[in-house]
Amino acid sequence: MTDTEQTARAGLPERPSLDGLEDKWARRWQEEGTYTFDRSKERADVYAIDTPPPTVSGELHMGHVFSYTHTDTVARFQRMRGKHVFYPIGWDDNGLPTERRVQNVYGVRPDPSLPYDPAWTKTKDQELVSRRNFIELCRKLMAEDEEAFEALWRRLGLSVDWSLKYATIGDRARAISQRAFLDNLARGEAYTAEAPTLWDVGFRTAVAQAELEDRDRPGAYYKLRFHGPDGPVEVDTTRPELLPACVALVYHPGDERYENLKEVRTPFFDVTVPVYAHHLAAPDKGTGIAMVCTFGDITDVAWWRDLDLDTRVVLGRDGRFLPDRPDGVPDAAYEPFAGLSVNAARREIVRVLQETGDLIGEPRPITHPVKFYEKGDSPLEIVTSRQWFIRNGGRDAELRERLLARGRELRWVPEHMRHRFEHWVNGLTGDWLISRQRFSGVQIPVWYRLDNAGEPDYDQLLIPDMSTLPVDPLSECPPGFEESQRDAPGGFTADPDVMDTWATSSLTPQIAGDGELFARVFPMDLRPQGQEIIRTWLFSTVLRAELEFGVLPWHTTVQSGWILDPDRKKMSKAKGNVVTPMALLEQSGADAVRYWAASGRPGTDIAYDPAQIKVGRRLATKLLNASKFALGLGAAEALRQPVSEPLDRAMLARLASVVTEATAGFDAYNHTDALQATEAFFWTFCDDYIELVKERAYADGPAAESARAALATGLSVLLRLFAPFLPYVTEEVWSWWRYGSVHQATWPTPYELTRVAPEGDPALLDLAGEALRQVRKAKSDRKLSMKAEVPLAEALGPAEMLEKLALVERDVKAAGRIAKLDRLPGRTSELVIASAF
Repeated sequence: MTDTEQTARAGLPERPSLDGLEDKWARRWQEEGTYTFDRSKERADVYAIDTPPPTVSGELHMGHVFSYTHTDTVARFQRMRGKHVFYPIGWDDNGLPTERRVQNVYGVRPDPSLPYDPAWTKTKDQELVSRRNFIELCRKLMAEDEEAFEALWRRLGLSVDWSLKYATIGDRARAISQRAFLDNLARGEAYTAEAPTLWDVGFRTAVAQAELEDRDRPGAYYKLRFHGPDGPVEVDTTRPELLPACVALVYHPGDERYENLKEVRTPFFDVTVPVYAHHLAAPDKGTGIAMVCTFGDITDVAWWRDLDLDTRVVLGRDGRFLPDRPDGVPDAAYEPFAGLSVNAARREIVRVLQETGDLIGEPRPITHPVKFYEKGDSPLEIVTSRQWFIRNGGRDAELRERLLARGRELRWVPEHMRHRFEHWVNGLTGDWLISRQRFSGVQIPVWYRLDNAGEPDYDQLLIPDMSTLPVDPLSECPPGFEESQRDAPGGFTADPDVMDTWATSSLTPQIAGDGELFARVFPMDLRPQGQEIIRTWLFSTVLRAELEFGVLPWHTTVQSGWILDPDRKKMSKAKGNVVTPMALLEQSGADAVRYWAASGRPGTDIAYDPAQIKVGRRLATKLLNASKFALGLGAAEALRQPVSEPLDRAMLARLASVVTEATAGFDAYNHTDALQATEAFFWTFCDDYIELVKERAYADGPAAESARAALATGLSVLLRLFAPFLPYVTEEVWSWWRYGSVHQATWPTPYELTRVAPEGDPALLDLAGEALRQVRKAKSDRKLSMKAEVPLAEALGPAEMLEKLALVERDVKAAGRIAKLDRLPGRTSELVIASAF
């Protein structure tokens, strides 16, 4: 019977193709609810994943494809293991990235003083719009971006339950975030304070410690001459423009050069400031004595707090010098600096000090790390402002120890990532600043009483009724008040700020599992994420769960590696080396791209490699064609038939060990081991086993039925082993001969195979494969067709080995087209096939 006749008999497609599988099966999965979570299941039957909500502020890139594919393989594995998988998807659509994208796309800027215009349309570039109009534009653009994101995720084949979709700016997320904040407030964990705050002058907002990054920038050391009672005191500084904000000098205790110095006068401004000893001063840095300004950097803040120094603030929230001088600074000296930018003020003070002779020598160029907001373009400044904080262990040793204990309790994959968490917790210097002076975000849900002079009393908070959440304090009134009392003496004023995006994202377990679902999914099983947000998303979620519930939010966290470009540099939008995935998915297919992604281990960086994607496509194509061939032999009809032949049992015994290895890989959250074990066996299955048994499988009788049954069993197991990685091609092949979805089928077990083929010897498969390879090589060396007849072949080797070869001799002879095979024991220590032509 020809291959075409076999295909027709089995009802198989004549020319199976990978093209079109994504559209076909994504639609079917959605229509049939293949991945729908069963809300009635108890917690013990559920596997819950706290899925990362990607930031909706542009395009997804290959890093997203990489890490989300890893999580999806776990979800599919657990589903096949019999778990009801809670696998939601969310969009992180609040915060500064969203606002910046809206400003760039629409060419607008928000102005809270403008009234809302429901009929607003754009009339000019960089137009100012009201807060509410700006937020509406944010919602509109995010809805468009989310549609594009969803289309890509569906194309990639993520097995999420789309009915569980959420957004961090949606009403549910806002209500949960505000409720959690008010709970923190009621327990004394949230508080407001006027304090020095890291400030991004571009975004005009406060920035938390977790959002900082150091960037090397050129600078200079300036040596200034202060005036002491016994002569000049030389001080090195990189911020001479902050001289009018100077409140003290500090030196290291034990530095005899300055131990008798009690006060000095500042150059040019002639302000008397004290001199103190402090352990943070470095005696070997510069001249060993430092200028303390309010505020140049976080060390200044530490000195200011520890030494209870005066405050002389000169920088405003716009990054310019304030119009009014600080206390104690002469008007005439300060006036030339009012309104200047930092750089302009630096140039002016250098000019002035050169004229007075108080700048010693020329500035000495340096390159030094400068703190930036991770998404900002300007160096951070420190301004004094009122902000909201949540206690995080930065100033509470008992809470810090509790969080470190949670980190040790958590299962980390890879384990060494735990040290990053511990390093972050131990390095906290203050509480978590959660308020932001922006627009698109979850509003701080409080108001303040105004006194008779119209000034806010920050100790008299007005709290909303929990049943009314979410609330917008800027457009809604607190209980018992009317709109006419807003910003009026004796009335109320709204807190104008929104929460940090992590203050919402830290609650993703609560947001995704809201209401009656929560008890069925919390604490969750898995938190997959990028290693770079251990200090933000992971830490903040652990913190909120500890404060609210006294437990870990999940049992295991898996950290993803980074995607590198071909030059081994991390892909990033800033570097312009990002590869976007949709065109690649359309060109190569989702299974091929997923294969490349799954080749990367947790926590390990991987280079974007188009060649590896081509390997994945070849693998998917081979799976399609090999399956068609095996099923065309009648394997499907023989699935329940006995497996009696030694070679067939050997193949299934070897496959049983592959199942064990793949299962162990997934249990250890090492999907790459599972893929490698499965793929290696698959090529042996195709190149050796199918070639060895196909002649027998074409025939009739018990031996033929054994081959066809083994082919069917092996194919069934392989499809299930590959299903987490190659969901489309495995579903397509499964549909040719099995009912239901392969993704709802049972994960294979070794027992399933040993029950069908007991006492199988895996070594027989290796032995037969080696004999066939030697025969093929002999033909190739002679440039003969693989179909060429071999009149005589001699098998040389140990007697025990040749006795085993006799068990599979019929299949070796048929596959190698060997007319006669003589076995000659004792001639060599290994198997050697000598062919005569």
